Amino acid sequence: MAQPASREEFKNYCLRQLGAPVLEINISEEQCEDLIDDALQYWHERHYDGVSQTYLKYKITQEDIDRGKANTDNPAGITTTTVNTTVGVTTQFNFEENSNYLPIPSDIIGITKIFQYDEASSISSANMFSFKYQLFLNDVYHWGTTDLLSYTMAMSYLETMNFLLNTHKQIRFNQRMDRLYIDVRWTEVKVNDYLVIDCWRALSGDSFTGVWNDFFLKRYATALMKRQWGMNLIKFTGVKLPGGIEFNGRQIYDDAEKEIDSIRESMLSTYELPPLDLIGWGKTWYSIPIFYKVLKENKTYSNLSSMSRFRCME
Repeated sequence: MAQPASREEFKNYCLRQLGAPVLEINISEEQCEDLIDDALQYWHERHYDGVSQTYLKYKITQEDIDRGKANTDNPAGITTTTVNTTVGVTTQFNFEENSNYLPIPSDIIGITKIFQYDEASSISSANMFSFKYQLFLNDVYHWGTTDLLSYTMAMSYLETMNFLLNTHKQIRFNQRMDRLYIDVRWTEVKVNDYLVIDCWRALSGDSFTGVWNDFFLKRYATALMKRQWGMNLIKFTGVKLPGGIEFNGRQIYDDAEKEIDSIRESMLSTYELPPLDLIGWGKTWYSIPIFYKVLKENKTYSNLSSMSRFRCME
């Protein structure tokens, strides 16, 4: 099928692109499966269509809090690292760290943040005495006469205050560990509070058959199989077949390497989300005109239209 909808159809499609069944593709079944896994891993980690944004909810239990509040008297969630060295005399140094974590599903490849789970925010609209609540309460009758620009500026200012006064919870996550470490004061965490985790999940071909029909994935997996085919045939260089035919595994391998390099370049320029150019600027809308003004005064750019490639980062 030109539009594979399963792993088996995807594998057969790639082999047909290399010449099967007209030609015998000298790759084992195990090698094909490994190369498909390699292509999927690259696609998940680099391609913008390889992941989807997901919000996971987790209800905090008393056991989580007990582990988080662990100390030397209750060392359930404490890890101790010991270092022995000579400082004048042989000395032992003990380092303790909180090892409390939440196990994360293996298909989660990145976590952005966890949302605020407490109601103590002075900016929250759920708090009757907060700034945002009073703004709505006192200005709602102005909707017919007040322009939205003033409202937008006020809300941006409140968001900045919220960011400064109510910082996000500190987290640590590594894809290869599948563990989410939450660095908070566990004495302030309540049982049955929900953690809402903003994360990115790798798309599974078992759940979404459209994965197998991705144009980039088909090209990349085919190129990987072609390189493996050439790598296998290189070992038979110089061997004569009946009729004087000779394997040319080196040519197949070199052609595949060029194709892979070209495909990876297209990943960088077309399919991969580019890194943000500006780091450390606020997310408020007025950051952009301020930045233009600074550049104009300093004459950093003679043509401000070139600034179109810059973006603001939260």
